[in-house]
Amino acid sequence: MENNYDDDFIGEIVVNEVNFVRKCISAESSQDDLWGKLICTNFKVSFIPQDAPSKQKSKLSHLLLGEHDIPLTCLEQVVTVNDTKGKKKVLGSNQKLKFNPTELILYCKDLRIIRFCFDEAGPESAKKVCLAIAHYSHPADIQLLFGFEYQGRRYHESKGERVNGSTPRGGLQTPIFDRPSDWDREIKRTGASEWRVCAINENYAISQSLPEYIVVPVSLADQDLKQYSIFYTDQRIPLWCWNHVNGSALVRMANINDPLQQKKIDQRVFTAITKSHPQRGEVVRSDLDKCLPNIQDIQSAFVKIRQICVIDPFEESEERWLTSVENSRWLEFVRAFLKHSAEMVYYLDGKNSSVVLQEGEDRDLSCVVSSLVQLMLDPHYRSLVGFQSLVQKEWVMAGHRFLDRCNHLKKNDKEESPLFMLFLDCVWQMMNQYPAAFEFTETYLTVLSDSMWIPLFSTFLFNSPKQRAQYLMDFAKNKAIPQGEDQVVYFPPVWNWSQQLSTKDQTLFNNPMYVGKGAACVQNGEVKTFRRTKKTYSSTMRGTSASQRNGLKGGEEPLPRRGSLLSELKPDFSPVKDESPIERFFRDWFSRPADQQGVLIPLLLPSHVALWKLFFLRWVPEACIPKGGPITAYHKLSQLVDEIEILQSKLRQYKGPSSGSTPLPSPSAPLPDQRRMYFKASSPSDSPTPPDYLSSSFPFTPVGNLCRRGIHGTPISKFLNGARIWLSTETLANDTV
Repeated sequence: MENNYDDDFIGEIVVNEVNFVRKCISAESSQDDLWGKLICTNFKVSFIPQDAPSKQKSKLSHLLLGEHDIPLTCLEQVVTVNDTKGKKKVLGSNQKLKFNPTELILYCKDLRIIRFCFDEAGPESAKKVCLAIAHYSHPADIQLLFGFEYQGRRYHESKGERVNGSTPRGGLQTPIFDRPSDWDREIKRTGASEWRVCAINENYAISQSLPEYIVVPVSLADQDLKQYSIFYTDQRIPLWCWNHVNGSALVRMANINDPLQQKKIDQRVFTAITKSHPQRGEVVRSDLDKCLPNIQDIQSAFVKIRQICVIDPFEESEERWLTSVENSRWLEFVRAFLKHSAEMVYYLDGKNSSVVLQEGEDRDLSCVVSSLVQLMLDPHYRSLVGFQSLVQKEWVMAGHRFLDRCNHLKKNDKEESPLFMLFLDCVWQMMNQYPAAFEFTETYLTVLSDSMWIPLFSTFLFNSPKQRAQYLMDFAKNKAIPQGEDQVVYFPPVWNWSQQLSTKDQTLFNNPMYVGKGAACVQNGEVKTFRRTKKTYSSTMRGTSASQRNGLKGGEEPLPRRGSLLSELKPDFSPVKDESPIERFFRDWFSRPADQQGVLIPLLLPSHVALWKLFFLRWVPEACIPKGGPITAYHKLSQLVDEIEILQSKLRQYKGPSSGSTPLPSPSAPLPDQRRMYFKASSPSDSPTPPDYLSSSFPFTPVGNLCRRGIHGTPISKFLNGARIWLSTETLANDTV
């Protein structure tokens, strides 16, 4: 094999490598295994097969990572095995290995399990590469993460291409919320006329974890805020999130540490929030620490569901699999966050009250709830750019501890918790119930979750904007980057997707069923677009405070209608004397047809909250449906949408271009290669060419990303293959086919 890695490597240093390594593809036989070179760099573990696969597979191809690459940040555990001695060791940093490994098993944070065998490799070389992988996946300091090295090189390499030494954030549509203008636009967009951008935290003078610019009530003076700040945890003064068209506001804040001061400060802050409401609506406080699971419980549930979905063999757990999933409590926690967020929607939308989300540090549970509430209330956040701005505003700039919660440095397991993953699962639940309301797809959510483990973007790398600024300043000094140049130049956010994916692959993010304000439709031959008006909000509903009941149920149609929330709760679906205002609000809401561009409330019965299969089972071969599953529907819908857009283009051209519109190609000219959908409609003259590789886990390939303890088929498959029928499940474990 050649030692030229230029095509596969992005400027990282090769630390160690070993030849004649076997990557295990199947647990049952070695005939499909790949032979090649295993390489550890300061960015990733890379496997380069000796023979390139002959069959071209149609799937998402990453610009930074090859099919067999794993970023070091993505490694959860590095396990070495010696079959002859029966030894197994979990490797950490700077550890010694007393035996020569015959196998290396990598447990990844994106739920992959990858197994390499060293049958033919030199024992010393195998040992060295295992130790190198373990060492480099446990960096001693954040600046040792490859992103710093990579962005520094990129900065200096592109220096000659820039104008006047700096580069604006050209092409990035997603607001970063690191400057007053981004907040001003959000105030204007939501009509929050009684709120203002406040700069008292410039240079992080007040709080180390808040952004430099925050939004506060007009009636609160800077001097008062400075005075109150010393009593809040980490000086985190209340933070405005969003305004309803009816005037009610969503605010989040940390706890007040001094009980003697609490009542006085609460009264002043709550009075200011009330004054910012046109109707002087009341303020409802929600203590998230009291009514939602804590970060340790969430981490424990995630560990359990990962064990059930990825590590435990199906043949041993098939009959109790659903029970095990339920017992992990992951879906219970997903429901809890959706339910609590729906209750907050009732107060904001139905009761015209402002809501204050309170949490100890205001950096974990409040990120999830505030984001979900805004997603349910504001269709802007259900567009792609809107969703990205929501994550940037409520997670990145609000100081969610990504460095600690993702445990990037693998230093403190007690701080680790998949809160962002929980949020993405909650978003998926809503997408699953209202597929036409979101501009983006579950592929987008999955790629976003994978991006947490690629340390080349600033978005998921730091605990706060202050920490980001401090490290970037130190980094700029080390890399001789002049002070004052735009930081985005040399440590970009994840939202610039062209760094990871081709333009065509990014079209996998587009939902063909989306009914958005920009979605075009044709009426009487005229192309119209949907517009959102204030009337889309159900702000006419009123009611008083009460606790919401557990049961929410909907019809089983693909697009659930609203007349379903309480149908199981109330047999005759009619008002009952003891019905609380919040139940009445939900009953009224579900009795009307769903407005994809209005308020969306999720269905919350256990039967409606499903396992997110694409995320949890995408690497499990048995769970993949060849040429089936949701991908077939996406495939057909994409082709239909593409065909409709082509016809609309021709229709506009036939009618003649309207003033201000872009000129269209002539009918005889070929259609532009780049379209909005991944799967394109073919013309009648084309021969049908389906992708070579399509499964329910498309566009992610499961090949070689899993090792199990042997899969001999489930009891059902054994029976179908002619095996004898077992009288009881107890004998199953002792039986072999």
